Amino acid sequence: MVGPEIPAMHNHDVTPGASARSGAVLRPLPPAAAPFLARTLILIPALNESQAIRATVQEWIALGVGAVRVVDNGSTDDTARVAADAGAEVVREPRRGYGAACWTGLLSPPAGIEWVLFSSADGSDRFQPAELPLWQQAVDEGVELVLGNRCLFPGAVATLRPVQRFGSWLCGALMRLAWGVDFQDMGSRRLLRVATFRRLGLRDRAFGWNVEMQVRAVEQRVRFVELPVPYFPRRAGKSKISGTWVGGAKAAWGILSTLLTLWITRPFRR
Repeated sequence: MVGPEIPAMHNHDVTPGASARSGAVLRPLPPAAAPFLARTLILIPALNESQAIRATVQEWIALGVGAVRVVDNGSTDDTARVAADAGAEVVREPRRGYGAACWTGLLSPPAGIEWVLFSSADGSDRFQPAELPLWQQAVDEGVELVLGNRCLFPGAVATLRPVQRFGSWLCGALMRLAWGVDFQDMGSRRLLRVATFRRLGLRDRAFGWNVEMQVRAVEQRVRFVELPVPYFPRRAGKSKISGTWVGGAKAAWGILSTLLTLWITRPFRR
């Protein structure tokens, strides 16, 4: 299937600690291979995603990634078996929580892996081939953290649920107020250098994982950039977060409490 055309780049900053959307320009490259993928571990936390996980794993493998690792986060269905049958390595983390699954999945990256790309199990944030040159260019220019920004991709925002749009706006506003950095989105698809991950010292094991990563990246003066990404409806099932008000409320509290803790403890971190 041919994906939507990737829009021209907005100005994205790759200097540490400045706005994520102003400064140096990443110019689209001609279609080319994306060799960074061969050195990338695709990390997929999954909870009861047996209906969607097979296609998600197979699409990543087809792109030529270095490895696909699914972290079964306490599923009661056949998620682990289906993922393994599709070609993924499966590890288990029975403690429920997005951060716990991500942390466990990164305890021992495979040999030769330099990058980790976090992906949803439901296929909502899958790569389109036309995106790859911009991500490769970011890697080539020394960016350590590439954040997928659904707000920059035409039409993607319309597919987000209201709770997702409000959550991204609120988190961005709070981080802009407290840390002076303008993040537009808190989506799951993000590429992080493994060596950078190790020095960030992430502590959250629940819903605050992504916002902590972004805050710590700013504090550690990590080079980052936001790139436009499409967003697709999930393949099957219901979202554990945006699919219910209870799930959304739990996620919101986890994210906001993480931001508050990070702000209060900021003077005690390097």
